[in-house]
Amino acid sequence: MKRVSILGSTGSIGKQTLDVISRYPERFTVEALAGGTNIQLLMEQILRFRPKKVSVASKHLAEELRLHISGVDVLYGDEGLTEIAACTDADFVVTAVVGSRGLKPTLAAIEAGKTIGLANKETLVSAGHIVMELAKRRCVQLLPIDSEHSAIFQCLNGEDISRINKITLTASGGSFRDRSRDELHHVTVHEALQHPNWSMGAKITVDSATMVNKGLEVIEARWLFDLPYDRIEVVIHPESIIHSFVEFVDHSVIAQMGTPDMRVPIQYALTYPERLITPAQPLKLWEIGALHFRPIDFNRYPCLKLAYESGRAGGTAPAVFNAANEVAVARFLKGDIRFLQIEDVIYDVLASHETVSSPALDDILAADEWARRQASAMKTPS
Repeated sequence: MKRVSILGSTGSIGKQTLDVISRYPERFTVEALAGGTNIQLLMEQILRFRPKKVSVASKHLAEELRLHISGVDVLYGDEGLTEIAACTDADFVVTAVVGSRGLKPTLAAIEAGKTIGLANKETLVSAGHIVMELAKRRCVQLLPIDSEHSAIFQCLNGEDISRINKITLTASGGSFRDRSRDELHHVTVHEALQHPNWSMGAKITVDSATMVNKGLEVIEARWLFDLPYDRIEVVIHPESIIHSFVEFVDHSVIAQMGTPDMRVPIQYALTYPERLITPAQPLKLWEIGALHFRPIDFNRYPCLKLAYESGRAGGTAPAVFNAANEVAVARFLKGDIRFLQIEDVIYDVLASHETVSSPALDDILAADEWARRQASAMKTPS
């Protein structure tokens, strides 16, 4: 029986993780849940899965939750998140918290020797060198849950990693993949949230439209697979059938394919190296008819170019890129800035930043905080 804790249980990945777990009650038990602000859904999850500990965003929400449940240890805030990650009997921790606040609890879980199901890409983006060094020292596995990184991980099973020529991450192109830049000046939040292939949270859906999400995945892939950036490529693949692929030195290519369903990579991480039946629909290529691919145009997607530049700069630059984007997306979702101004905010914050080349964790956290202040205060033309 594998004991699982989930950080971000009320989000898209968290809910799908619990769906996977519910299908194999003889294999999994839920040890702890962290659910942020959606306590109504969290209460339903508590009643169904009976965790020993739960955590919410604030003291007020914790007090409210305690009025409705009993027999569960209710925690809150960053300390609660860290306790859910590291201070339970869980063997496996799914880190599905959105944003850089997943970094500290993930590090705590690694330090505690937990196997990590990694769905929080910002952890490796902000502090990849620290996370990977700690995982190596503690002999902890980081199993990717993002569909693209799971695909690469599966393609590399049994292969000699030194024989990789390059890896290619596929991108759907997001909500506006068929629009020119000129057509993006006045797009609405509602339009940005209409992803053609995947059902995801608001922040990651906007990131998909700007291609920031793919940029974060490029930086994450650099750390997960220990490859330089010039051997990590991105291609637009509107159907989202090929989730990513690997080219070896003999120019053989191995790809991982399947219908778009996040429960497949989630379950593979939970059951690795086993494979079990999933509720995903089988792939019928004859029904799809054709698969299409487009090269990346960095002029069309400047945020992806900024991600590569930040990754190559290293140090605190990726953390600043990520933090500036988080604030910019939040401002867009509130109607404070327009869609294309997201990239303006990221560019200006990065241009103002003096990169620390070999940062300690405190340096990264300070850079993150600085970037958020800059991005929040930045004025953009109306």
